[in-house]
This record gives sequence, structure tokens and C-alpha cells, in this order.
Amino acid sequence: MSRLNHAPRRRSRWGLFAAPVLLLIAAVAWSAFWFFAASQVDVQADAWRAREAKAGRVYDCANRSVAGFPFRLEVRCADPSVSLFSQAAGTPLMNAKLDEILVVAQVWDPKRIIAEFKGPAVIADGRGPAPFAVNWRVGEASVRGLPGPPQRADLVFEQPTIDRIDGGAAVPAARADHAELHGRLAEGTPSDHPVLETSLQIANGSIQGSHPLLAEPFNADIQARLTGLKDFRPKPWPERFREIQAAGGHVEIVESRIQQGELLAVASGTLTLTANGGIDGEVQMTVAGIEKVIPALGLDKMLENGVPQGTLDRVAPGVKSQDVNNLFGALDRAIPGLGKVVKQNANVGVALGINALGKEAVLEGRKARTFPLRFSDGAVVVGPFKVARVPPLF
Repeated sequence: MSRLNHAPRRRSRWGLFAAPVLLLIAAVAWSAFWFFAASQVDVQADAWRAREAKAGRVYDCANRSVAGFPFRLEVRCADPSVSLFSQAAGTPLMNAKLDEILVVAQVWDPKRIIAEFKGPAVIADGRGPAPFAVNWRVGEASVRGLPGPPQRADLVFEQPTIDRIDGGAAVPAARADHAELHGRLAEGTPSDHPVLETSLQIANGSIQGSHPLLAEPFNADIQARLTGLKDFRPKPWPERFREIQAAGGHVEIVESRIQQGELLAVASGTLTLTANGGIDGEVQMTVAGIEKVIPALGLDKMLENGVPQGTLDRVAPGVKSQDVNNLFGALDRAIPGLGKVVKQNANVGVALGINALGKEAVLEGRKARTFPLRFSDGAVVVGPFKVARVPPLF
């Protein structure tokens, strides 16, 4: 047999170039897709602004730019403004101006956008000069469901401040180290009887110019459910509240926790509106350390001997002298001789009175009392005490 010599086969070099070529094609296709998506930002934004304007929400942007290649779309808006109009009355309800908004969306998840706000913001009620100036260290928002109806929205602010503009000077109105507001569309749509579930968290917050109790730093975590809305169209607040009342709507406080120094309170209940616009309902509260806030509530003043009606009206609007006399009788019936203790030490007497009317409880390892906080057509009642009156909402 003759020996055959076979020449070695040449290996194809296509395999060496296939991966780079495919990668190049993918990069070109992705770049074309990104630039096409970027070109649609203005189209989609203008269409969205037109839809919002029909609903009474007008958004404007002095200068808009798009960046973020290759994996994100970043829309930067300089000097943005928001105006809310009442369609029924045709009048402005609110104007707000910010310094800058940066909106970010991942290309593979365009229905979720994240926004960063740069302050300060100036907010006016639409009828005069700006009454509030709002600022923050970090402000962010997240929205799911766009460009269709939003299904969830989240707002987070670090070190937010609110100042009331009075005669050109800034007067502190509210402060906090941290604030979060979360909202979810539980039922319906934004244009058809929406039901909202919300959650509010505040760390070291304070509110000036209202009740002295609110001026001290507090932490709050409140979860609520709101029904009775017809839609999300901008409306004057009185009109909105009338709408909720007519629909039999309510605010359900699902769970809340508030802590202020030694005071710790949790609560849940349901509040509605009366035909007069007053708040009605009952919230069941469990409170530890309530004796620490009795002076701030003004309850001790109610129990001083010979307090004239004018003093009662100042410390507790709506409370009558007869209410105080009835309280003494109730305390004496609950614990004989308690009325005398009340007269000698108002703060201790009020605490004992509330303790006699409430139930013992334990709250986070501390002794506490459980009692109802009642709202009767705007009057706020704790046990036998009318501690405040909320003005009608419409």
C-alpha cells in the first residue's frame, strides 16, 4: 500500500470574527433604539402635558434636555412650573416653581420613573403673592404605571423646611429631618372613583404657629385609606370635601404611631364629614405618658376653681363651665373624693380622670391607657373634655 500524505485543512477564521461582529451589530442596534427612544421623549412629553392640561394640571419647562446613553433616559428640566386650575370655575388653585427636576427611566423599565427635585420651591395659592417657600436637602419621587394612569407614587425628602412668607420675611411653618409619603391606587382609576391607600412617615417633625403641642419635635407613622373621591381633577378643597361627604366617603386610619418625648400614642379609627362640613367619627387611642402633655392641651386650666367662661373659651373652645362641674361629679362617682384631689392638683386630677374613664393597657412595654378620641361635628372630645374644635371644611 502506498502511503498517502494529506495536507492539513485550513481552519475558517469566521469564528474569530463572529463574536466581535455580532457585538458590533448589537451595539449599533441598541444605539439606534436608544436614540429613537430619546427622540420620542419630546413627543410623549408633549402628549402627556396636553392630557394633563385638559384635566386642569399645566406643566411647563423653560429648558429641557435628554441624556443618559446607553442604558438610561435622563430628562432634565430647568425652571419647571406647575399650575392647577379648577375646570368648573376656571380659576387658578395653585402655582409652584422649582429650580430643576431630573427624571430618570431605565430603558428596559420605562413604566417606572424616578425624579430628583432641586429646591427651593415657591408655592402660591393662585390668587396672590407666594405665601410659602419650601426647601430640602434631598428630594426624590418614584412613579409606577406611566405613561398610563399612575398606580403608585412615592415622595421622599431629607431635611424639608416650609416657611410662610409674611411681609417679605420668611416665618418658619414646619420642619423635619426626614419625610416620606407613599400612595397606592387600591381601586378605581384616577378619573373614576379612585380609592387611595397612603402612608406618611415623619422623623423629628414640628409645626409652628398652630397648637403648642405640635411645635415640639415628634415622630409619626400613619397609614390611611381614603374613599369618596370622584376623580383626581384639581378642585378647590371645599368642593373636594363636599364631594367626599356627598359620596359617603371617609378616611380610615388603618394604623398610626406618634411619639413625642415621653408621649407615645397609637390609634386607629374612621372619620367622616357631616353635612355642615364638620369632622365626625371616633379614633381608638392607646397612650403612654399622657400626663406629660396635659398642660399643653390646657386641660389643667379647665379644672381651676372659679375659671371664667372666657378663659375656658381660650384654652378649650366650646367647653362650658357646666362641663367642668359635670366632670367633678363623674370623677367623684368613679372614685369617691377624687374631685378634691382634682382641685388640689389639676394635672394629677386630669390624669386620674382620664385613667378612671379609660382602660389599662400596655404599649411597647409601658403602662398606658386606652380611650376613644371622638369628633362630633368638628368638636374634639377626650373623655369628658372638649379639647378643641376643628373649623368646618366647607
